[in-house]
Amino acid sequence: MRIGAAVLRAADGPYTIETLELDGPGPGEVVVRIAGAGMCHTDLLGRAPGDFVPKPVILGHEGAGVVEALGPGVAGLAEGDPVVLSFDSCGSCANCRAALPGNCRDMAALNLAAVAADGRPRVTDGGGGAVHNRWFGQSSFATHALGTARNVVPVPRGLPLELLGPLGCGVQTGAASVLVSLGVRAGESIAVFGAGAVGLAAVMAARLAGAATIIAVDLHAPRLDLARELGATHVLDGACDDLAARVRAASGGEGVQYALDSTAVPEVVSAAVASLRTTGVCGLVGVGAPEYRLDASLLLMGRTVKGIIEGDAVPHTFIPKMIELWRRGRFPFDRLITTYPLAEIDQAEADAGQGRTIKPVLLP
Repeated sequence: MRIGAAVLRAADGPYTIETLELDGPGPGEVVVRIAGAGMCHTDLLGRAPGDFVPKPVILGHEGAGVVEALGPGVAGLAEGDPVVLSFDSCGSCANCRAALPGNCRDMAALNLAAVAADGRPRVTDGGGGAVHNRWFGQSSFATHALGTARNVVPVPRGLPLELLGPLGCGVQTGAASVLVSLGVRAGESIAVFGAGAVGLAAVMAARLAGAATIIAVDLHAPRLDLARELGATHVLDGACDDLAARVRAASGGEGVQYALDSTAVPEVVSAAVASLRTTGVCGLVGVGAPEYRLDASLLLMGRTVKGIIEGDAVPHTFIPKMIELWRRGRFPFDRLITTYPLAEIDQAEADAGQGRTIKPVLLP
C-alpha cells in the first residue's frame, strides 16, 4: 500500500516527506492508520553519529490511530479499532513472563535496530530502495505504521486519538516510574529532575499517589510554572548552586525518599542521588550519557540507584489506566502537547530541543 512518511536519510540532515510503498501485514502484524505521533527524546538517537540507527529510516514510537489491516494469527483486534502503539517485546522471555516487557531479552533488537526480525525490508521508496521501518516496532512518523499484536493496545472509542500517542512511551515512562517502578505512596517525598514530558508526567503521577512533597527541577521557568499547576509543591532552578542541598532543604532537611532523573546529565544525576535520604531510591530514565560518577559513600548508607525502562509498565494495562484517569480529569497529560503537521517535523524537533515545546505531536 502507498503511504506518506517523514524519512531521515542522514543523521545530520533534515527529514524529507516521501511517498513510499508498505507491504501488507504478515503473521502477528497490524497496519495502523496514524492519527498522531508524539516526538520523544529517544527519537534523537537517529541523530547519533555513525550507524547506531540505520538509514534511511522512519522514526517515531508514540503513534496512535485506527487498525486498517490485520495479518494472520492476530487476536483481540479488529479493523476499525482505535489503538495506541507502544514499545515491542517478545512475550516469551523470563522478563516478559514476569510482567516486565521493558526489560525484554530482545528489547534492543525489537526496538532500536529498526529492522524486522526476518531482516526483510517492508517499506521501499520510489526507486525501490529499502527504508527501515521497525523503530520501536512501529515507525509512526507516517500516515501508516506496521506494528505487532504485542505493541498495539486497544483503547475506547470516541477519544481524541491524535493526542494519545505520547501515552505509548514518554508519558507512560514518567507516570509508571512513579506509580509502578518506584511505587511512591501517600505522604512520601520525591524530586523530579527534568520537567519535560517524562518529568511532568511523573509530577502528575506523584500527585495521584498522594506524595506530600513533590519537587520539580528544570532550567526553564515556564516548565516549572506548569509543574506547580500539575502538582509540584516546590520548584527549583536546575542551575542553582548546590542543587542537592536545596532539594534536601525543600524536603525538610533529611532528603527525599525518591528521585527520578530524566535528563541523563551526569552532574544532575549525581545531585539526584545526593538529594536522597538514607534508604532513598533514585530512578534513572534519561538516555544519552556514557557514564555516571557517584559518591560511593552515599550508596553505602542505604541508598539505591535503579535503571528504569518504560516505567516497568505493561502497556496493555497501564495505557488504559492513564486514559481513564485523564477522562476523570485527574491526569491532564494533554496540557503537555503541541501539535504540528507532519510536514513541519523539523520545526517540531527544533522547538522541542530549545524548550519551546514540551511534547510535539505530529499529525499526518
